[in-house]
Amino acid sequence: MTTFLEELAWRGLIYQTAGADLEQHLATPGRVGYCGLDPTADSLHIGNLLPLTLLMRWQRAGHKPLVLMGGGTGLIGDPSGRDSERQFLDEEQVRANVEGQRRIYERLLDLDENNPTGAQLVNNLDWLKELSFIQVLREVGKHFSVNAMVQKESVKTRLETRDQGISYTEFSYMILQAYDFLHLYRTHGCTVQMAGSDQYGNIVAGMDLIRRDQGADQGKAFGITAPLVTRADGKKFGKSVDGAVWLTADRTSPYRFYQFLINTDDADVGKLLRW
Repeated sequence: MTTFLEELAWRGLIYQTAGADLEQHLATPGRVGYCGLDPTADSLHIGNLLPLTLLMRWQRAGHKPLVLMGGGTGLIGDPSGRDSERQFLDEEQVRANVEGQRRIYERLLDLDENNPTGAQLVNNLDWLKELSFIQVLREVGKHFSVNAMVQKESVKTRLETRDQGISYTEFSYMILQAYDFLHLYRTHGCTVQMAGSDQYGNIVAGMDLIRRDQGADQGKAFGITAPLVTRADGKKFGKSVDGAVWLTADRTSPYRFYQFLINTDDADVGKLLRW
């Protein structure tokens, strides 16, 4: 029987890992790991399916998955992969998007509360809204070096594009995501964060925050990233002539979903079947 990491390696789903002795850590069943998705719409597109499959396989390997629904970070906006500021969504729209995405998680993961490895849905608005600005600066911000933050690819790119730049709001996104990891570590015993490869810097920032908060001997945390979903020609996977390919039938019909996959370039088929 293959381990969780062995299966991911066979499928080509490991882009990076962070943290020493990850394989040894996962040898004990019942570990808690999470993946976060910001509610920018009331559905998810096919590119989001990849991190969700990590959680599905995590659960099948005997571990407990957490889905972090970003009701708080969704009000800020992740600068990763963006060359300009996101338009703010209002709180009512973000709440509606969180509820809209719930139906997807319910179909892909076992949410049985009586199952020790039953998945759990958490919303970071529940704890981020309780933080004061002074508290964030004193208890969280003191652990972050601006020198290191500006080296992050998503920040560096925006700083070099002077006509766009980056606001303090989006610049602070890394701090919020790192705090999410620390909060889940404290409250759920969560030790692993999974995401696409563009989130590696944010994951490492969270691991470092846990280590500083808990102490080097206690704060053991890990990260696993998967490759971003691209086509053989290097372009982003998940766009059709009609726009994004969504995971719910109200936005993308089953017929269109099927046709999109059937029309996939032959060079991509083997990789996508394994993914």
